[in-house]
Amino acid sequence: MIFAPGTTVAQVAMKATATIPIVIATAGNPVGDRLVGSLARPGGNVTGLTMLAGPALGGKYVQLLKEAAPGVSRVAVLWNPLNPAERGLVEEAGIAARASGLEIQPVIAQRSEEIEGAFAAMSRARADGLIVMPDAVYMNFRVRIAHLAGKSRLPAMYGFRESVEAGGLMSYGANLNDLVRRSAGYVARILKGAKPADLPVEQPTKFELVINLKTAKVLGLTIPPSLLARADEVIQ
Repeated sequence: MIFAPGTTVAQVAMKATATIPIVIATAGNPVGDRLVGSLARPGGNVTGLTMLAGPALGGKYVQLLKEAAPGVSRVAVLWNPLNPAERGLVEEAGIAARASGLEIQPVIAQRSEEIEGAFAAMSRARADGLIVMPDAVYMNFRVRIAHLAGKSRLPAMYGFRESVEAGGLMSYGANLNDLVRRSAGYVARILKGAKPADLPVEQPTKFELVINLKTAKVLGLTIPPSLLARADEVIQ
């Protein structure tokens, strides 16, 4: 059995074997990444959990950012087109933004060396808010991104709580550590004889809202009490 915490590791494992069971824990779009045939019927030797629950999450990012920073009018969206899960999120974010009277400015960064250039593009576009799509590159360089967002005075919404712990303003998403723990259930069932092809890929049912009040203070933001009351964690 192979435990693959994310999409990239799973893809490498799939090239090595089509028979050894592979359990994923934090895939973004296992169907789009061709890890499984469908969520309900994986159909191969891969199953597990996904960290997203569909593109509608993109609209939620916009809603929460607007609630936290009602003065924003032009929102940059940092995304990686190499990640199939993000395109739908960007599209839904655009729909939600237009419905709220906001302008959306998609900005691409596919590799770490493109991050600074992406923030320069946001500055040229006069963005006053930012949504950072959930992506492995952005997760790995979350400290740098949070620093650049703060330096640019951009209230930012992230998909990973780890980005808020690194200094970002707020996040909304599944708890990655919880997903990894839950993947142990798949391992146990497979060890008892279940086949990955017969175990549906599980989507998250609970999402955490995490807010960093230290960052809000630096940005001169007063987070509404109604939003703080809904937060799962507030970093003081």
